Amino acid sequence: MADLPVTSRFIIAEADLNWSASRSGGPGGQNVNKVNSKVTLRWKPVVQTGFDEFWCKRFVTQFGTRINKEGEMVLHSEATRDQSRNLADARERLVSMLLGCRLPPKKRNATRPTLGSKRRRLEGKRQQSEKKRLRGKPRFDD
Repeated sequence: MADLPVTSRFIIAEADLNWSASRSGGPGGQNVNKVNSKVTLRWKPVVQTGFDEFWCKRFVTQFGTRINKEGEMVLHSEATRDQSRNLADARERLVSMLLGCRLPPKKRNATRPTLGSKRRRLEGKRQQSEKKRLRGKPRFDD
């Protein structure tokens, strides 16, 4: 396994990535019982050269549920029956996750609802009110 290039300035060293193989579940006959094809990839997201603290914070915020108590990002891959392809898949997923939270989210420009959307919303509310009114008991005003 070689270093994992994320960007031209940020490369995760091979020593920072830990991976292990285990038996995969699911169909596959006797092959499943004999071959360790499932791959678990572990990486600690710490601030390194090229991985600034804001990028790291966004990564931890977005993918915090996948980080365990030891502070390791844990990825599992059992998509294929081949260990090397599962390892490549896990590494690609880690890179895509890192690149996905590289830039801060764009700020939303506040817009006002159009006149037509206001009318449609009020018309929908009127129809819902009428439907519920008709479900009630009839009133006889004598």
